[in-house]
Amino acid sequence: MATAKLSDFSILYPNGESMRAHLELGKRPMIDMFALDEIGMTEILELKNSDLSDYLTYDPEVIRYRTQTFADMLANPSLAKTLNKLMPILWDILELRRLEADAGGDTNTYLLSISEIELYISSIEVLNSGLSGIRASLKSPAFTVLADRIAELAESEYYKELNVKLNELTKRVREIRSVTIGVNLDAQLRPTSAGVLSINPEVFRSGDVIDKILRLNFKDDEYTCIAELVPFSKKQNENQKTALSLAFYSAINDVYKASLRSWKKIVQSYVLDNTEFLLNLMPEIEFVVKGTELLRRLYAKGCALSLPIIKPASERVFRAEKIYNPAVALKIDDEIVDNDLIFDENASIYVLTGPNRGGKSVITCALGITQVMFQLGLYVPCQRLEISPIDALYTHFPTGADDTIDKGRLGEECARLEEILDNITSESLVLLDESLSSTGSYEASYIAAEVLAGLAQIGCRCLFSTHLHELAAEIDGINEKSRENGGVMIDTLVAGIEEGRRSFKIRRAKPDGKSYARDIAERYGLTYEKIIKKIGDRK
Repeated sequence: MATAKLSDFSILYPNGESMRAHLELGKRPMIDMFALDEIGMTEILELKNSDLSDYLTYDPEVIRYRTQTFADMLANPSLAKTLNKLMPILWDILELRRLEADAGGDTNTYLLSISEIELYISSIEVLNSGLSGIRASLKSPAFTVLADRIAELAESEYYKELNVKLNELTKRVREIRSVTIGVNLDAQLRPTSAGVLSINPEVFRSGDVIDKILRLNFKDDEYTCIAELVPFSKKQNENQKTALSLAFYSAINDVYKASLRSWKKIVQSYVLDNTEFLLNLMPEIEFVVKGTELLRRLYAKGCALSLPIIKPASERVFRAEKIYNPAVALKIDDEIVDNDLIFDENASIYVLTGPNRGGKSVITCALGITQVMFQLGLYVPCQRLEISPIDALYTHFPTGADDTIDKGRLGEECARLEEILDNITSESLVLLDESLSSTGSYEASYIAAEVLAGLAQIGCRCLFSTHLHELAAEIDGINEKSRENGGVMIDTLVAGIEEGRRSFKIRRAKPDGKSYARDIAERYGLTYEKIIKKIGDRK
């Protein structure tokens, strides 16, 4: 990679063009932090210095590039250690730049420049030592390019010369132990002018007799004061402290002016160019390290992860084998329940019904998290996945909020659904969890049927998790109307109960509300037969 294009380097984007396209309005999927919170994505992958939504992409090339990056991170655990070691150094460089900006070009900015050079060299050394040892095992374009570029910098004559010059200059500066200042007085012994007499390699010593006795040193020379030394900050106001500081920096400026100014030019012409791309990588490094931590945690729990098979967005594909919810998997010690979930020509929209706490919300969020992890470039939580990118994710989950004054709870739900319908396209994904639960089943089923008919005409993918078992009776009618108008098909899923207990398995079937009630009644001994038996047992 040529130095001129170093600013285009990224561990998340294959080239500068794709990086700039990502930043353009309308080039990223519409998936905001609200939706990520609702499905539980931010619970398992939280960033401190940026929003997770900043990294979502619609570009298959970018997704493939990132999966290769994560493959290297997983295969080489030392990579994360190297990147974590680099981050504090880069934060220090940013802090130095802030101090330089605040100083406004004062003399001490030259000294800060020396510190920045030291930090730059440290960053190159950390990366070179961390990457060179594993270079042969690196396969991703991101880390192979980074390793080669850092090796090129570390081995260059310019870099070696930089080290030599740094050592020379820092040695000179570090050798300064004191400054001798001459002060002229007027007839009333008031200071009229001052100047630097010398910069010294030794510190001044107190002329106090007690101090001499304690040191067992009675010699009098140019470094022994005729009066007691007073601590710099003792009994001084801020103006006096500032005056002494200016005197010191003036001394540094007078003596080292030429070398420090030339050093500043080196910083501007070389170091700034070669550290800027590292500073630009800081948010990306955090994302990659945190994303890798998530994948490792899932592997440690025995969860399956796979590389997604990417399909064109226009095909609207989602075929998952043994999908599970990673947020739930990381919380429980029980065996993870997985399911197959397929959107195809027979169903782009599903109505999912089942008992309370039977796994409806779990699989709904699992679908959303899987789609998001795919579009972040991560491995996905299932055994196998064929998937198309979406242009937007819209969620409508119960908020638990009280009725609003102007619309009421049902009005608020309908307003949110209307907003979704106004914005979705055929390439969007909609997740509805217990929507319209604020009203009776008749009214809710009617509104839900209308919404589903509209979604079918748009042609988006949707999973509608609901307690409305009656809604299943409307599906055939909606599908008939959808066929006539070129819409997509709707099918039903059932969160099952096996042997009187919730299995959390999802199957493609027609719902039977009575069977849920019967299973639950059996479980709690509320069938007529068991009630009669209990009455008989009490007699």
